[in-house]
Amino acid sequence: MENNLTAKEVSKLNTKKGLLALLSKEPLNIERGLRYVDYQKKLKKLQVELIRLQTWAIENNERIIIVFQGRDAAGKGGAIRRLTERINPRHMRIVALPKPTKDEESQWYFQRYVEQFPKAGEIVFFDRSWYNRAVIEPVNGFCTPEEYDIFMNQVNNFENMILESGIHLVKIYMSISKKEQAKRFADIKSNPLKQWKMTKLDEKAQFLWDQYTEYKNAMFKRTNTPNSPWKIIRANRKTEARINVIQHVLKSIPYDKKLEI
Repeated sequence: MENNLTAKEVSKLNTKKGLLALLSKEPLNIERGLRYVDYQKKLKKLQVELIRLQTWAIENNERIIIVFQGRDAAGKGGAIRRLTERINPRHMRIVALPKPTKDEESQWYFQRYVEQFPKAGEIVFFDRSWYNRAVIEPVNGFCTPEEYDIFMNQVNNFENMILESGIHLVKIYMSISKKEQAKRFADIKSNPLKQWKMTKLDEKAQFLWDQYTEYKNAMFKRTNTPNSPWKIIRANRKTEARINVIQHVLKSIPYDKKLEI
């Protein structure tokens, strides 16, 4: 296969990133190595645009919320890391709320999320959000059918209030296949550096796959509105998904000096 490489492809591989991509996994895969070099180049360009986006938000006191939902092991955390690794950490936050406290359980459901909303010039990334009540909670019995119905009746109005207040809201759903989820779970379990990621909910995710699908479809049907649409990102290939996530964010926010992406 080496004989079929162009001079440009050889040049790509004959770099630190190219050699790392080529040698990082066995067996040796030149096509994968070339893909990874192209991914890194495109990622860098898009991250420059993210800095421009953040600069615009800071200078204009804009507020931005980016919501990530998706099945366990769908790559939400990895996508958020690529979005945030080059921007100014003083003007952004990643929010991944734990199980609600007793006090929070007695509050209006959306209240603890509202308390995390961005101030002027800030971007907030929700690694899971109020949409837990649309899928995770009913599937696992963490809310009553009545609480679920109340949420579904309120959420669109809630998001309209967010938008009418001048906050930019982007909703992203990371979608993977059942086979890919099983593969990623196996990788997590076998890797001592990743085992902490596996939770009791993750352990049940494959068994409850169809129930998750049912509630996910109901969520899209009710909450994929013209004012606040969902963007579904196919995430079986992580690098491709991360590029598509960043591109969507950049296209969704009307910041200045936008490049063609």
